[in-house]
Amino acid sequence: MPKKPIITLTTDFGLQDHYVGTMKGVLLREFPEVQIVDICHAVQPFDVLDGALTLAEAYPYFPSGTVHLVVVDPGVGSARKPIAVTTQTQHFVAPDNGVLSLVYEREERAVVREITASHYFLQPMSNTFHGRDVFAPVAAAIARGVDPQRLGDVIQDFVRFTAPKPKVVDTGVLRGVILKADRFGNLITNISPSDAPFLVNNDGVVFRLTAGTQEITSLRANYAEGVPGEVFAIWGSMGLLEIASNRSSAARALGIAKGMEVVLTFEGAAAVRGQAM
Repeated sequence: MPKKPIITLTTDFGLQDHYVGTMKGVLLREFPEVQIVDICHAVQPFDVLDGALTLAEAYPYFPSGTVHLVVVDPGVGSARKPIAVTTQTQHFVAPDNGVLSLVYEREERAVVREITASHYFLQPMSNTFHGRDVFAPVAAAIARGVDPQRLGDVIQDFVRFTAPKPKVVDTGVLRGVILKADRFGNLITNISPSDAPFLVNNDGVVFRLTAGTQEITSLRANYAEGVPGEVFAIWGSMGLLEIASNRSSAARALGIAKGMEVVLTFEGAAAVRGQAM
C-alpha cells in the first residue's frame, strides 16, 4: 500500500484562533489524500529563532519526501520572500526570514527557490495571512508531486543566521545563554557536548554552572535522579545542556528566562584538555 504524503505544520499561531484550522482546510481542499502532522503551534510569537529550534529538533525524524510548512512570519505582507527549500530527502515551505537557518546549517545541499509562481496562490490574496493564501497551497502542490523547479528560480541571497554559540572567556570558563524554556520549565542552554566533553560522562570534574544567582554543581543522568526541589544540570534530548528540576520548573525556581546568560566554570586537567579539543 503506497504511503500517504505528509505535510507538517510549525507555527506561532496557537490554537485559540482559526488560523491553524484554516490552513489545514486549504491543504485538504488542495490535496485530500495528504496526511497532516502538527509539529508545534506554540512557537513564541514572532520568534524566528524559537521557530528554527523547534523545526530543527523534529524534521530529521520524518520520512523522506515530507513537506514541512513553517509559518513564523513577523514580516508578512512586506517585501520578504516566500521560499521553497529542497534538501536531499525533504522539502520546506516558509518565509525567507531565517526560520530555516538550522536546516541550512545541517543540510549542505539545500536548494532555495523564491516562490514566484503566483498561480498556485489563493486569490484574492491577503496581506496578513500568507500561511493560508501562499504557503499552504504551495506545500500542497509539492506534496502532490509538483516539481519545485516550477515554483521559481534558485536564489543565493536568502536570509540565514547562526544560532548563538558559547564562548570561552578564560581558562576553565565558558559563557553561554538560555535558548529556551520548555513547557516543563527546563532551561535549555546553547552548550553542547563538544563544548564541554568532560561533562558528558560525568567523570568527576568539578564544575559550577551559574544562572542568575543560582550555582548548580550537580549533573544528573535523568530527571528522576534529582532530589525533589533540587536544581541540577542534565544533557537533554536536544543534545544540549539543560538546567532542570525533578517534577518542578527550574525556570520558575530560578526566575530565569530565555536569553539570560549562563556561565560554566570547571577545574581539573581533564576539563582543560576537553576545552582545548
